[in-house]
Amino acid sequence: MPALRIVVDRLSDWTPYYPSDDLIDAATYLAQSPQEEEAGVTRVINLCTDLEYLGRGYYVSLLAQARGQRVLPSVETLNQLARKSLVDLELEGLEPLLESLARQGALAGETLTLRVMFGECEVPALARLARRLFERLPCPLLEAQMSHRQGRWRLARLRPLRLSALDGDEQDRFAAALNRHSRRIWRTPRARRRYRFDLAMLVDLQEAMPPSNRGALMRFIRAGRRLGVDVSLITHRDRGRLAEFDALFIRETTALDHPSYRLARRAEHEGLVVIDDSRSILRCTNKVYLHALLQAKGIPAPRGHLLQRHERQRLTELAATLDYPRVLKVPDGAFSRGIVKIDGPETLLREATRLFESSALLLLQEWLPTDFDWRIGILDGQPLFASRYYMARGHWQIYDHSSTKVRSGGFSTHAIEEVPEAVVRTALKATRLIGDGLYGVDLKQVGERVVVIEINDNPNIDAGIEDHVLGERLYERIMAVFVARMEQHRRQLR
Repeated sequence: MPALRIVVDRLSDWTPYYPSDDLIDAATYLAQSPQEEEAGVTRVINLCTDLEYLGRGYYVSLLAQARGQRVLPSVETLNQLARKSLVDLELEGLEPLLESLARQGALAGETLTLRVMFGECEVPALARLARRLFERLPCPLLEAQMSHRQGRWRLARLRPLRLSALDGDEQDRFAAALNRHSRRIWRTPRARRRYRFDLAMLVDLQEAMPPSNRGALMRFIRAGRRLGVDVSLITHRDRGRLAEFDALFIRETTALDHPSYRLARRAEHEGLVVIDDSRSILRCTNKVYLHALLQAKGIPAPRGHLLQRHERQRLTELAATLDYPRVLKVPDGAFSRGIVKIDGPETLLREATRLFESSALLLLQEWLPTDFDWRIGILDGQPLFASRYYMARGHWQIYDHSSTKVRSGGFSTHAIEEVPEAVVRTALKATRLIGDGLYGVDLKQVGERVVVIEINDNPNIDAGIEDHVLGERLYERIMAVFVARMEQHRRQLR
């Protein structure tokens, strides 16, 4: 079976367009064997008319997913489009964009109908809206109806658009949009022979402190291609393209209330291999969760207290009994942000009041001064790299945010064999509680005592730092884990 199938109700539906060897009618497609060609997973564009539950078009998407194929639209998208409440939930947050378009004069009158073809539309001013609709609910043809009521523009209806509903000019635009979309997603036969898998690497090139610098990103791409993986950089704007890939590698700082977490969830739902997965993000990005988990499982960590916003009297009493200094943390801080050194009871009450404005819980821990923190990289349950991150000059943290320019301390990277056994052993025990992805465990060693400070779900891997010992082998080891998991996933689909 070819790597691309365009499914229509009847072959005659394709009369206005150039003939294509990729074309197949729905009856033939549904009757076919689910076997796949060895070159890669088949991609399907479902242009059938009856996409409602248990309609023929619905079964095309359903069987495509059952056969391990990547189909657009997916069954999940069709189920969402069938219920307005689910559409509203998926498109939640578009109001600011509609208001912005209205202020710019792109929306006029009382109603407006927009036809979206693979995320494109006829009106340049509405291109961003069209792309957003396609990213949120990936369907080849969509019709959006917007209305102006009570002084505000709202999306009144969003539904799949029939191929037969397109007129002459729209047919030209559809053909062009399909061609552009297919060129982005489906490789030429030569490229398909060269690469066995497609991997998306999620990045934010505008991020000030990304998990991987540009040099590392290029090394990941080269390492992947040496192992038969075509690695493509994507951003959140490429959400609608996930179906083209076999795996997602997140190289953007993650958080629960962040698009990276939602993208990981969507990729898992699409059947992609994901590092790091949404469960790891959930478990790692909240310091309160990690504190409770490590404590419950007996993993050594700094001794601490959970503070609750409504227990002001208890906090006052506790503050008077503690030894200082201490460290106060918000649950989801990163890169030394949201962490305050507490020198006494007055400072604790003041800083807790300030931080409680953004979080109902805070974590107060003992202060363990050291010249450096260990960072042990763990991949697939095995040690990958070991680095020392030194405190910023004249500061008690690795990153100093006290001025407009963020300063950081130095580093040194070591062979795993050079790291104290207790440090590596503790890091491995901690990550077994999280999963089998890629983690960076931060630890402090004070005399014979080794404690886990935090576990990072997408640790820094920068060219010239974490790869100082392994060099290119570091990137190849990570890509090799992806290859093994993608191969296993493909075997399970056959």
